[in-house]
Amino acid sequence: MGNSLYQPLQERADDDLQAEEPGSKSPNRNLAILRMLKKYAQFIGPGLMVSVSYMDPGNYSTAVAAGSAHRYKLLFSVLVSNFMAAFWQCLCARLGAVTGLDLAQNCRKHLPHGLNVALYILAETAIIATDLAEVIGTAISLNILFGLPLALGVVLTVGDVLIVLMAYRTNGSLKLVRCFEMFVAALVAATVVCFTIELFYADLGSAREVFSGFLPSRAAIEGDGLYLSLAILGATVMPHSLFLGSGVVQPRLRDFDMKNGYYVPDEDDIDNNHENYRPSIAAIESTLSYTMAELLISLFTVALFVNCAILIVSGATLYGATDTTGSGEADLFSIYNLLSQSLSKTAGTIFVLALLFSGQSAGIVCTLSGQMVSEGFLNWTISPSIRRSATRAVAITPCLILVLVAGRNGLSGALNASQVVLSLLLPFVSAPLLYFTSSSKIMSARITPDNDNYELQDLSEAEPQRPAEHEQEVVRYKDMSNGIVTKVLALLTWLVISGLNFYMLISFSSGQDVHL
Repeated sequence: MGNSLYQPLQERADDDLQAEEPGSKSPNRNLAILRMLKKYAQFIGPGLMVSVSYMDPGNYSTAVAAGSAHRYKLLFSVLVSNFMAAFWQCLCARLGAVTGLDLAQNCRKHLPHGLNVALYILAETAIIATDLAEVIGTAISLNILFGLPLALGVVLTVGDVLIVLMAYRTNGSLKLVRCFEMFVAALVAATVVCFTIELFYADLGSAREVFSGFLPSRAAIEGDGLYLSLAILGATVMPHSLFLGSGVVQPRLRDFDMKNGYYVPDEDDIDNNHENYRPSIAAIESTLSYTMAELLISLFTVALFVNCAILIVSGATLYGATDTTGSGEADLFSIYNLLSQSLSKTAGTIFVLALLFSGQSAGIVCTLSGQMVSEGFLNWTISPSIRRSATRAVAITPCLILVLVAGRNGLSGALNASQVVLSLLLPFVSAPLLYFTSSSKIMSARITPDNDNYELQDLSEAEPQRPAEHEQEVVRYKDMSNGIVTKVLALLTWLVISGLNFYMLISFSSGQDVHL
């Protein structure tokens, strides 16, 4: 097995013991860490793209409203939402890695036609609600920075569609995909830098007051606090991110299998986004742990930091001071004005630049999610450019109408309302994810008798080989569905979100002080 891709774990361990000199454990350990970090670097990208979904202009709007009304008390809602997001995104990554299909493709493959159509309509509604936040946020930033009319700013946001059309091909080479990921990562990095500067500018008060906001508080469940908490949840655990998270993991899996001869796509496979591709157990074992590690690190560093920074900066500047804006309510314009007046013009400009960077990156990712939704549910055969342009046009049209009709005064309420709509749609869109990942039939990876116990060697040191062909090979499968603990946690999370949404609807219908 000297040049084989697979080598039994015990054999590898024996080789390591024989090769290791006394006192050389530390160098070997350091070398292993360097190899692990080098491999991890190859997986940086999908998690950052997913994290963009959790720090878009919708987050700005809800966090600004939450900070202005409750200062730092709703940081707890941000933290809980981030934990829910991380948990469900891990399920998405597992679904995409084991099945080789994204959430939309799995829906079309495993669900009845009528239910599939209903879920597609809900998913498209979620894309429109998401795009509304992206487009309006970008239009506001262009209006403040360059004085462009809001309607013109909305029209200019179609540029991110062109970027997606030119730069990203889900069925293309991994090198091209990585270039696209790095472009989005650059926009994310710019957003993080802007908010780091904002935190230094703002007068935050005592550290104890800030960190106490991460503790449970009645403010999160009383009056408009419940509405704002649900808006934060909708802005954080957004339905389109589930489709995105289950779809961005495939390129590295396919690249692994293609390099090692386990998958040789033909033109039909490429044209249909590799719909019949099923990742090998080798690809899953090699990529899944690194994919999930990169996802969790991105969500609990970049996404959580930006979301908390937005609320903290707005709480420090807007709490108790919204009447000075003249509008009587907290919105993206008012926080810009207050930052410019109370701190400096630079502070206000940096905030708007962060809004612009996040709006552009989120708009690009939302377009990509819309592409996955339409292609996955409908399997359209028209050209990708027409398909993506049509999806984007459907999403932008309501945004343009809203800007023309409501103008500046109606934007803040519309942004917050869009996030609540996303929260209401979340239980319906996420239910199939829980079902698929809990199904042993769907979440089964094929293994062969000679590779069910191995450790992967460095691909640069091993010659790609096809698995040996057996005339009467016994096909076996490894069950990678959710364990009992994960199933219980997933169900409890789903029930909590559904219950909060139901409670909010009851509050609306009974006329309680929870308003749009």
